[in-house]
Amino acid sequence: MTENRIREDIARLGKSLFERGLTAGSSGNISVRLDEGWLLTPTNSCMGFLDPATISKLDWQGNLLAGDPPSKEHFLHNAVYQQRPDSHAVVHLHSTHSVAVSCLPGVNPENVIPPLTAYYVMRVGTLPLVPYFRPGDQKLGVAVGALAGKHAAVLLANHGPVVAGKSLEAAVYAMEELEETAKLYLLLHASNPRCLNEDQIAELETLS
Repeated sequence: MTENRIREDIARLGKSLFERGLTAGSSGNISVRLDEGWLLTPTNSCMGFLDPATISKLDWQGNLLAGDPPSKEHFLHNAVYQQRPDSHAVVHLHSTHSVAVSCLPGVNPENVIPPLTAYYVMRVGTLPLVPYFRPGDQKLGVAVGALAGKHAAVLLANHGPVVAGKSLEAAVYAMEELEETAKLYLLLHASNPRCLNEDQIAELETLS
């Protein structure tokens, strides 16, 4: 796939996320790994109105090669790519229900959302909670990198989810599954919901 096509796909899927309310204003960012370097949505850009030509292109040292200045959260994406060589896309959103879960007290920091559905288990797996750091704090990248090798998705406390995928579409679909499951969790968490058991989860892991 050409770089121009990837730029168009980032804009197309970003618009889809925006129009369906998964991101608002200039929040969130999307990146895709290239053969040389990577693409990232620009700083202060709205996903609903991305211009493919201005999407940032960076090298692995963080130098801007083309496009507008990159998102200030570029180090989050780089941390994931360094630990997940098979991942080719990363999506980070401030989606309402996932952020709400990230603010709850008493959650399991090793797996914030329990295995409520089969598709959540297959597309997201376990979801560890990353401690809170202020936006732009480089220590957040270190904390994400420490978990990214074993987890395709993490939840930043009082911030939002970061999801990696083998393709851009896979990362977006997993993010959507996470957000919908966060919504279910908020509806059910006071009701002691029935979750999938260990045998059911193990069977699903052979399929994902």
